[in-house]
Amino acid sequence: MGERVVAGGGGCWPPPMDLMRSESMQLVQVIIPIESAHLTVSYLGDLALLQFKDLNADRSPFQRTYASQLKKCGEIARKLRFFKEQMSKAGLTPSFKSIAASAVNVDDLEVKLGDLEAELVEINANGEKLQRDYSELLECKIVLRKVGEFFHLAQSKATQQQREIESQHDGGESIDTPLLRDQEMAADLSKQIKLGFLCGLVPRDKSVAFERILFRATRGNVFLKQAEVEQTVTDPTSGEQVEKNVFLVFFSGDRAHNKILKICEAFGATRYAFNEDLGKQAQMIDEVSVRLDELKTTIDVGLHHRRNLLRNIGDQFEQCSRLVRKEKAVYHTLNMLSLDVTKKCLVAEGWCPVFATKQIQDALQRAANDSNAQIGAILQALHTKELPPTYFQTNKVTSAFQEIVDAYGVARYQEANPAVFTIVTFPFLFAVMFGDWGHGICLLLATLVFIVREKKFSGQKLGDITEMTFGGRYVILLMSLFSIYTGLIYNEFFSVPFELFAPSAYACRDFSCSDATTAGLIKVGETYPFGLDPVWHGTRSELPFLNSLKMKMSILLGVAQMNLGIILSYFNAKFFRNIINIWFQFIPQMIFLNSLFGYLSLLILIKWCTGSQADLYHVMIYMFLSPTDDLGENQLFPSQKTVQLVLLFLALVAVPWMLLPKPFLLKKQHEERHRGHSYVQLETSEDTFQLETNDHGTREHEEFEFSEVFVHQLIHTIEFVLGAVSNTASYLRLWALSLAHSELSSVFYDKVLRLAWGYNNLIILVVGIIIFICATVGVLLVMETLSAFLHALRLHWVEFQNKFYEGDGYKFYPFSFALAGDEEE
Repeated sequence: MGERVVAGGGGCWPPPMDLMRSESMQLVQVIIPIESAHLTVSYLGDLALLQFKDLNADRSPFQRTYASQLKKCGEIARKLRFFKEQMSKAGLTPSFKSIAASAVNVDDLEVKLGDLEAELVEINANGEKLQRDYSELLECKIVLRKVGEFFHLAQSKATQQQREIESQHDGGESIDTPLLRDQEMAADLSKQIKLGFLCGLVPRDKSVAFERILFRATRGNVFLKQAEVEQTVTDPTSGEQVEKNVFLVFFSGDRAHNKILKICEAFGATRYAFNEDLGKQAQMIDEVSVRLDELKTTIDVGLHHRRNLLRNIGDQFEQCSRLVRKEKAVYHTLNMLSLDVTKKCLVAEGWCPVFATKQIQDALQRAANDSNAQIGAILQALHTKELPPTYFQTNKVTSAFQEIVDAYGVARYQEANPAVFTIVTFPFLFAVMFGDWGHGICLLLATLVFIVREKKFSGQKLGDITEMTFGGRYVILLMSLFSIYTGLIYNEFFSVPFELFAPSAYACRDFSCSDATTAGLIKVGETYPFGLDPVWHGTRSELPFLNSLKMKMSILLGVAQMNLGIILSYFNAKFFRNIINIWFQFIPQMIFLNSLFGYLSLLILIKWCTGSQADLYHVMIYMFLSPTDDLGENQLFPSQKTVQLVLLFLALVAVPWMLLPKPFLLKKQHEERHRGHSYVQLETSEDTFQLETNDHGTREHEEFEFSEVFVHQLIHTIEFVLGAVSNTASYLRLWALSLAHSELSSVFYDKVLRLAWGYNNLIILVVGIIIFICATVGVLLVMETLSAFLHALRLHWVEFQNKFYEGDGYKFYPFSFALAGDEEE
């Protein structure tokens, strides 16, 4: 049975943010009267601190209690999408005008939107019909004019030919006069053939095929005349702008007429009536022009009315959309609740933070009062062995780092959160690879644009890449600040060194100093106070010196971060009271890692402090191959040989220490836990359904497979031993990418900018500056930034987090109207 939560169990406000451990969660049961269920869920959605569990998972969506209400909301959402599409076609954007809450009701909204949809559909249908009639009349007018020109031209030619014949007849016969002219003219007029004709418009891209088909279908017994229409016309059927030709075809007989009609239909040609009488032609053109003017006026009035209607809809569109999304989310949540018909109430279960108990109780009481319910909702905590969800309270700065960690895996409930350390270590490791304070300033300026204008950008729809960059603006801010810091240490400003803090401590012994090694330099002053002495840049020994420095620094940083990961595993074990993990995981892992690579880090520091010339490669290799041999000139401190033997012995002992005891101790714990376990009588009561829901998949007798546990521990041990070597080597990417970034920057500066400057030509200099800027931005500020980001991500996900981070939890997703709105969009 669950126990009641007392009113003072939580505060009104959440406690201060603690990113180290996730918030304490509890499984609660809420018994809600049906009459206040809708308002209760709505208030809980505004609170956004309760994650409901689906108690009807075995039912299909259509079998749930509020399926009809969800269907209604879906229908209203469909109408709103229809209105939005119509507004988009009209070039209108929805605007927000607040309406009194009492004026908004889902049932009234459904009726109102139904009437508006019917009106808009009728306006669209009438507008389409008028537009189709207008397009047909416009085509008819074009045909009348073009075909009239055909007939006028043909009549003019016929009149001219008749005059020529008459003049030749009056002037007497000549040698060119046809011999049978008199017989032809004397033929019976009753035998003359009467030709019919059709005219209209055919798409220009089909005109050639149209002419060929006509010729073949009638065996050439037609006369076709075509003329191009200068402007595109609106096709009455499709409503699209199409290039067309006016055609006029003469034929003889009904059979040819039927064939031509079918061909016109097949090619989408529109036909129009035409009268040969010139007077009637002018009358038809005038009538068509008058009807076009009338239709144009009617269409304009209809479009104005439609635009006003859409504008009125747009004024309320955002609020209606928000209301529908809210109602849909409420009913979707209500469908997750269990309905108890006899008690006329709904039973809800869900997870909430412990600190939110009082806030949830206040919301339940407020819902009961506002809905005039006779009894209020009952909130009670349930006991369960189910793993709670993970909930970290973040702000706009820490949320991006938490997302970086969650992308690998959500933290198990209340295990140590790597994001606390990632806030510092991630931008720092990035800066180790990207160190250049000139490039860091460029990143800083670009990030400040997003930060200064974040209110504007947060309300806009951004592209995928821009939105991702904007979301991580504070990560990039810290990356740029750390890059400036490491760039000052490396003393590189676009690969150029500066004497920022003091003059160089070295001077050239002679003029050949720049081509010599460090033997050509003599120390003339105090050691450079901060970072790298600028005199190293440009010398022959620069690369060997920086390689040695950055490689050793990478090992030190890697060993330190891996030790931090192992130490966090201790705090996890202590928090969960897992003594076995402390003695047989944390301690042997610390011994193994520091016996080898902790010792290497110590040798590096001793060599730096003493200035010894010892070969650390030789020391580490022969520590394994010949541990009893004398170190000779590679000895860094007294009794080093003895220390190495002890450390090697401890490293060898740590491996079976990790592997063997833990599986046997887990088996012993399991046997003790279930020794003397017996069955008990089941308790029955009216609230049996509560007991069933409280079980949540817990098992009274968990199976224990010793072989599986032993194999798992064997894999874990092998992975750690091999990973200690591979992970340490993986941190050398800090050295490699830092060197690559420095060399690329140096190449762009020396081979582009300085080379262009040496020509003493303004045009070459401008071109060189442009190429230098493009290369710097494209390669160093974009590609190198992405490369260093991904490598820093890899170091945190693999080398750091695998030492302590389980990452097999699941996120806390409270019921929230804000999240529901984002999902809908």
